[in-house]
Amino acid sequence: MQIGFQPASQAHVPLLAEFMQRFYAIDHYPFDEGIVRDALVGLIANDSLGRIWLIEWGGIAVGYVVLTFSYSLEYGGRNAFIDELYLEENYRGQGIGTEAVRFIEEMCQELGVKALHLEVEPGNIRGQSLYRKRGFKMHERHLMTRRFAFLCLSAGGDNPQS
Repeated sequence: MQIGFQPASQAHVPLLAEFMQRFYAIDHYPFDEGIVRDALVGLIANDSLGRIWLIEWGGIAVGYVVLTFSYSLEYGGRNAFIDELYLEENYRGQGIGTEAVRFIEEMCQELGVKALHLEVEPGNIRGQSLYRKRGFKMHERHLMTRRFAFLCLSAGGDNPQS
């Protein structure tokens, strides 16, 4: 079957939100559909922030990949982050993820990206193996985050993910 990558449009927001909900459920990430839809709309509308592609297999959308941009003096300029890479369960382990990463690497070269980064969960052994095979290296540093807006607030206003 042919693997394809279709740039996401505003018409794809409902499908992307469904994929995201399933993806976030894997590792129990908070999910707020309204916030997610707003973030998708904003990213799709502004190419300077990044890009989203639907991953298609045989003409059917089976996942998505998100590339976001930033700038780093350390890395010599524009750099990018594979913010999300998701495939429906039935399509994993067939080389589609490898093709998605290869596609992103090609896009980065076209877009003048100097370095490509990603995060991977400690328990995602398959993903770690894929990324190592594509030349990604683990850092000695730790990524730290401070949120200014939360994806999911409990009734009491606390967020266990913060």
